Amino acid sequence: MAFSTDVGIDLGTTSILVYIRGRGIVLNEPAVVAIEQQIEKLLAVGTDAQKMLGRTPENIVALRPLREGVIADFDIAEIMLKQFLSLALNKRRFLRPRVVVCIPAGTTPVEQKAVVEAITRTGTREIFLIEEPRAAALGANLDIFEVSGSMVVDVGGGTSDIAVLSMGEMVEGTSVRTGGDKFDQAIAHFIKREYNLLIGERTAESLKMSIASAYPQGRDLETEVRGRDLLTGLPRPVKLTTAQLAGALEEPLGVILQGIKQVLEKIPPELAGDIIDKGVVLSGGGALLDGFTRYLSRETGMPFYLAEEPQACVIKGTAFVLDDLARFREILPSSRTLGVAF
Repeated sequence: MAFSTDVGIDLGTTSILVYIRGRGIVLNEPAVVAIEQQIEKLLAVGTDAQKMLGRTPENIVALRPLREGVIADFDIAEIMLKQFLSLALNKRRFLRPRVVVCIPAGTTPVEQKAVVEAITRTGTREIFLIEEPRAAALGANLDIFEVSGSMVVDVGGGTSDIAVLSMGEMVEGTSVRTGGDKFDQAIAHFIKREYNLLIGERTAESLKMSIASAYPQGRDLETEVRGRDLLTGLPRPVKLTTAQLAGALEEPLGVILQGIKQVLEKIPPELAGDIIDKGVVLSGGGALLDGFTRYLSRETGMPFYLAEEPQACVIKGTAFVLDDLARFREILPSSRTLGVAF
């Protein structure tokens, strides 16, 4: 028996989350695909493909088809999405579902159409797009429909989306192409520059989570990391501290801070007063960096607080939209308004 369903997708640079109405979040996988190049054969997606990053022979490539919040490789993205939706739907026969997909704020119409076309080819019926900060605000249980300002900063893997919302709409917003991936890259670059040592992205990410901090006054840790010496080509260990990595993170953190200040400078004073009273919500996986809220509060003089389950805020926002689709149908970009044929 065939039946229909509604699906929400958080199309992140580093991970893909899928929500099914009535079942909750059914999939949370890394946005990685492994391909055997010569015969263009799909080997793995998600966690299995992520394990291959930096470890594959020349004929196999493990890659991320999304970069900085947008589709960089259309064909690979389509393959990945088909696999994930098949897993999420348990390979049962479904009528083509309605889908709500989250995209970064400031995504161009061309980028929006690329997302819709990729999702369309997976066998969907109708597609709606929602900006990540609006979805994150809904998922964080902010009442964005009241006549009052709410502010959210959603720090993903490839982008950080910043928005002030009121009466259901984004009053001001921006997307800076800096997020958790840039934190990892900054750490790896620091170690290469200071110690002539090369480490992989997974090692950099592990350092970020274990000892790094945006506010090192509240954390003082030390660890040893091994990498490849660029002069000898041999493995070599070095010791690193929280204070060192805090210095390495100054540049990407400063880009996000500047984006926040730019948005705040553009809003009416009344909304600024609302935000000072309420505080700013920090969501997304990148928001889990130790000391992030304290750093932003110190630099802006405004209260910041971490949302409950920050990594799930955006996907929870799609659930909110799916539960009240009649309310959002005319205000969200869709496959119909973008002119994508099924």
